[in-house]
Amino acid sequence: MAYVASHRVSHVSLGDHAANLIAAFRQARARRAVYANTLGELSAMTDRDLADIGIARDQIADIAHEAAYGK
Repeated sequence: MAYVASHRVSHVSLGDHAANLIAAFRQARARRAVYANTLGELSAMTDRDLADIGIARDQIADIAHEAAYGK
């Protein structure tokens, strides 16, 4: 019977890990800004304007979420 020992060594430094966390935070903040901006702009529209572009008021949050985060 044969046994295999496998050892993984992480080559990610603490600095790289911190940089990845900062990048993820910035991306999340940017997506949240897109969500908030889209939500604000659509919410400010009148029901008639929303109807003209084929959006019901109860769809606004879903549309803003899709704009920011995708499907």
